[in-house]
Amino acid sequence: MGTIYLLIDSPGSLPPLSGQVGGYREYCIIKDKSVADNKKLLLIDDDPNLILLVKDYLEFRGYDVVTAENGRAALECLDNLTPDMIICDVMMPEMDGYSFVKNVRENAKTSWIPVLFLSAKGQSQDRVKGLSTGADVYMVKPFEPEELVAQVESSLKQASRLSQRQPGRGDAEPTIHVPFDVELTPTEQKVVQFVARGMANREIAEQLNVSQRTIESHVSNMLGKTGLHNRTELARWAIENSMA
Repeated sequence: MGTIYLLIDSPGSLPPLSGQVGGYREYCIIKDKSVADNKKLLLIDDDPNLILLVKDYLEFRGYDVVTAENGRAALECLDNLTPDMIICDVMMPEMDGYSFVKNVRENAKTSWIPVLFLSAKGQSQDRVKGLSTGADVYMVKPFEPEELVAQVESSLKQASRLSQRQPGRGDAEPTIHVPFDVELTPTEQKVVQFVARGMANREIAEQLNVSQRTIESHVSNMLGKTGLHNRTELARWAIENSMA
C-alpha cells in the first residue's frame, strides 16, 4: 500500500485551490492494484503533462502503460503491441482519435480492443459521434481519477466476459437487461449483427451500400432504444440474444 499524487484537472475548470502544481489539481490516491495486474494499456494524448501524470497514476495502480503522442504514432505501436485496452484523446495533431479508432476497428488484430475516449468536448453530439465511431466509453475532461480507473476496470472485465463466452454456455454469464418491448428495424438488425462481429461503421456502410453517417445514426438509435451505453454492450446484447 502507498500513496501517489495525481494531477488531472486543467486550471480553467477549477476554483482557486491550494496545492495546485503546474496548473493541475492535486489528488492523493491510495494504491490498489485490483484487476490491473499484467494488464497493458495504450495511452494516447498530445498533452505531455497529462500523459505523464495519468501514466504514473495507472502504473501505480498496477497497469503496464505504453504511451503515444497522436493516433499515427499509436498505430505504429500497435504493429508490435497488443494492449488490453486503449485510452485515447480525441483532438490530436497528425491523426485524431476518430481516425485512429476507425483504423483500430478495421484491423482484425485490434478490432476487439476496448477503447476509452478522453475529450474536452462534452456535448451530446460529441459523445454520440465518439461512440458511433467505435469507442466503448466516452469520458469528458476534467475527470475524477477514480472514475477513470472504474471505467477501465469495467471495460476490461466486460471484454474478458465476451472473450470467454462459448456456444452452449448461455447460463455462464448474466444477460444485459434491455426493455422487453425493444423492436429493431430490419436494417438495425443487420447493423447490430455486424457490430457484434467487431466491424467498424465504415465496413458496415460498405457492406450495406449506405453512407457511414447512416450507420452512425442506426447505432445511435439502437443505443437509445436499448438504454445501453456503448458498442461493446450492444454487441454483447446481440450475442446473448442470438442476433449475431
